Amino acid sequence: MKFSKQMVLVTGASRGIGAAIAKAFAAEGATVVINHLSNDAAAAEVVAACRALGGDAWALKADVGDPGAVAAMVESIVQEAGRIDVVVNNAFRPYAFDPQRRSRFEQLQWAHYQSQFEGAVGGAFHVCQAVLPHFRQRAQGAIVNVVSNLVEHPVVPYHDYTTAKASLVAFSRNLAAELGPLGIRVNCVAPGLVYPTQASQGTQESFREALMAATPLRRIARPEDVAGPVLFLASDWSGFITGQTLFVDGGLVMR
Repeated sequence: MKFSKQMVLVTGASRGIGAAIAKAFAAEGATVVINHLSNDAAAAEVVAACRALGGDAWALKADVGDPGAVAAMVESIVQEAGRIDVVVNNAFRPYAFDPQRRSRFEQLQWAHYQSQFEGAVGGAFHVCQAVLPHFRQRAQGAIVNVVSNLVEHPVVPYHDYTTAKASLVAFSRNLAAELGPLGIRVNCVAPGLVYPTQASQGTQESFREALMAATPLRRIARPEDVAGPVLFLASDWSGFITGQTLFVDGGLVMR
């Protein structure tokens, strides 16, 4: 299988998109670390699913916003497995995708932007800083950061969330430029609305139907739809691709 004997870390992997990504890697033979913040039972379920799919997995609880906790998590993985091959930065601060109840710009405080920035860019920053010494030592590694198609097409102006994800795109491009000569690739996957997830459960059916009507493939993404593009960008099949953002939204964004 494509990721046989590879070690993959997926942050925020106890549910939703992260869980789907973890299971997809496991189905291709990888050993997957299920990073999660608090839900031990949900993480255990994902571990069991990964093993049933033919891979291996274990769960590690760590807040990616805490650099000390992230450093300890990465060190634990390296001690246990001896290596890390792929990192998927999927964790983000809680957010409700509800067009009817979203905060308008005049209702927001700078602290809202800071919170989302810390969740999106801060989490990726801490994980990358902890992992990169191991990648540099082996002169290889793949990082995939999960962003959003809203950075290109803010069909709903979720100001703080989208601004943070746009910053994560810039973070990824700068990292790709610096690390490319070392054999380390950094790319982004940008899903559109993904349903069902905890974040999208409040999105009204009428809005989902309108979004489907505007989408060339005429449906909303499922968590599993995001997993395949992540695996592609983590694999040798994309070995000459770095600094790119792959939109996974049924053709809503075309570029």
